[in-house]
Amino acid sequence: MTTKTLPATPRTLSQPDPIERARRLGTAAALVIMPAIFVFAFGTHPGLGGVRLLEPADLILRARGNPVLQFAHALVTLNTALLVVVALHLQSLLRAGRGAWAGLVGGAMAVLGACLLAADKGALCLTMSALDAVDDRTFSAMMPGLMAIFDKQGWVVLVWGMVLLPLGVAVQAVGLMRSGAWPIWQAGALLAGSLLIAAPDGMEIVNLGAALALLVALAPQAVSLLRDTSSIKRGLAASRCRDCRYRRAAATLPSR
Repeated sequence: MTTKTLPATPRTLSQPDPIERARRLGTAAALVIMPAIFVFAFGTHPGLGGVRLLEPADLILRARGNPVLQFAHALVTLNTALLVVVALHLQSLLRAGRGAWAGLVGGAMAVLGACLLAADKGALCLTMSALDAVDDRTFSAMMPGLMAIFDKQGWVVLVWGMVLLPLGVAVQAVGLMRSGAWPIWQAGALLAGSLLIAAPDGMEIVNLGAALALLVALAPQAVSLLRDTSSIKRGLAASRCRDCRYRRAAATLPSR
């Protein structure tokens, strides 16, 4: 049986894969930027040092004429896209082994929760920035309607589903612990941060600490991804596929 010698492609194998590199760089950026946005957002809340539960009327008046807070809410709305990236990346770390189901179920919960968090910020926060354009008399007349929204009446009740986000990430953190994919301290920081960040309005100092815990947990993973970009080679997978095809084709040639 005769076979053909495969052409060497050292030049192809030594070239970095720009698509895979961009994917890793983007994921690493999401792992750092996502918690950093939460740190900024919670840090800009007024009365940060105090801890008390806020009523819907308090939330409405706190947002009234506060452009910095409204900017932070807008960033959190956009941040939901990065939350999805982070949840999917954590799921990719748990594709097999003891934490596989935790990665899958927790990832699904987190993605759905992120979508509902975006709905919450759109309904309760972005609308408040638009109302800064009306005078105080008109705003006072709108208070009953705003109270109904902030009380989550009607279909607005669906935004409570945003609690699936921290619960889903917590499930993934437990999976990372059980599988040994992350050190205990790192997975523990992710677990604590994901649960404490769900503290209710008026306890932003707790939320801020949780966001810092998330940053501590996710930053090492971002560094790991950045280091791996140096070993990404273009055409490696394609060359292997061609090698397999050539070998299969050679195996079917008749012997001479």
